[in-house]
Amino acid sequence: MKTFPSLTGPALTALGISLMAISCDNKSEEADPANPEVVLETSSGTIVLELDPENAPLTTENFLTYVNDGFYDGTIFHRVIDDFMIQGGGFELIDGSGTEKETRDPVKNEAKNGLKNTRGTISMARTNNPDSATSQFFINLVDNPGLDPKTPENPKAFSPDGYTVFGKVTKGMDVVDKIRGVDTGKRRLKARGPGGDLREAPMQDVPFQNVLIEKATASQSR
Repeated sequence: MKTFPSLTGPALTALGISLMAISCDNKSEEADPANPEVVLETSSGTIVLELDPENAPLTTENFLTYVNDGFYDGTIFHRVIDDFMIQGGGFELIDGSGTEKETRDPVKNEAKNGLKNTRGTISMARTNNPDSATSQFFINLVDNPGLDPKTPENPKAFSPDGYTVFGKVTKGMDVVDKIRGVDTGKRRLKARGPGGDLREAPMQDVPFQNVLIEKATASQSR
């Protein structure tokens, strides 16, 4: 398994950046009617995402392809870290256990698009390679400037390339906060090695009770 700063690896607890928690009011964000939206029907409730094809065209197209292919249906949020993020989109539930799915080719990093990893935004998980994002995504629980590209204005960022923000939650932050409160710990999941073979290995910050994405549906926003 890969090590941090991979947001697809098991060692996020070693994160060396400061996280700034902000208050939660659970109010809906204003949606742009020109942007597509994705509805995630989860076992904890419904989350509505507005995507940003103008600032993250490649990432938005990649995400919508997975949605329209039904890839996310039956997957779990496999990593939850309070005061950081919830991550999903990579492991399907088979016989009660998480098994990493095969994915499409990776998408080019678009993190330098001006969008910030603030509370309620959705970003792509990746390995140390900035152009390695495939299907896994995360929703920021707090403002995470350390995940933005390193610049003179943001010198403490973890990576010069950053993690691509491509949308935001417009409804259902109360559901996201419900998911953040689940009990987590070390749990064995079946992850894919470099050759694509499945290997069962313990991973940190995995919910003990499965949080399922039952269905993901894309539509043009109103």
